[in-house]
Amino acid sequence: MQTISREDYLKAILKIEEEAGSVSNQSLVEKLSTRPASVTNMLHTLADAGWVEHEAYKGVRLTDSGKEIALSTLRKHRLWEVFLVDKLNFSWDEVHQWAEDLEHVGDEELTNRLDAFLGHPAFDPHGDPIPTAQGQWSDGRNLIPASKAVVGDRIQLKGVVDSGEAYLQHLDRLKIELGLILVVSKSLDFDESKTLIWPDGSEASLSKQTLQNMLVEKLSRKGKE
Repeated sequence: MQTISREDYLKAILKIEEEAGSVSNQSLVEKLSTRPASVTNMLHTLADAGWVEHEAYKGVRLTDSGKEIALSTLRKHRLWEVFLVDKLNFSWDEVHQWAEDLEHVGDEELTNRLDAFLGHPAFDPHGDPIPTAQGQWSDGRNLIPASKAVVGDRIQLKGVVDSGEAYLQHLDRLKIELGLILVVSKSLDFDESKTLIWPDGSEASLSKQTLQNMLVEKLSRKGKE
């Protein structure tokens, strides 16, 4: 079984806080695919280090120092993903595990040099925002799941909720990548699938599950194309 570091726990808490607002032991068990006893033990370790506060029935909260470490780890992870895709030509479904290992390598100086070398990217290959060196982490975009788009909407893919290998390979098969502009031409109430038009005029029907995991920005509406 893979060893889950303290930094992994802090990063997971940060992500769950951002997504759900509160962090329970069970949410960490599910996020990290580990055992409840392991989570309990690690939370005691993190609390002793002053990185989290844990109250019964109220969940886990990062302290200022814990959040600083979590943001630094997340920053390194996403910068390494950019490096692996942009400079080493890995595909977006291959880089997560490499970045999981590389995020524990190096110090702030290495991270800042990597950031400068890459041209200070704002987002990683999956469309997730990269924290700044000052610890600022805000998306700032008005994104919605593609499942919320309606007939006639022009939408541009800006990110994905599910960055797992299987889902990204599914998007690859559909020739869907970040930046792609699509038009919603049909919507079925029965299964909530939608038919989308690609820039070349081709069409495909996407399932509700596929659409829910696509984060898109609405563009100017042109109607059916």
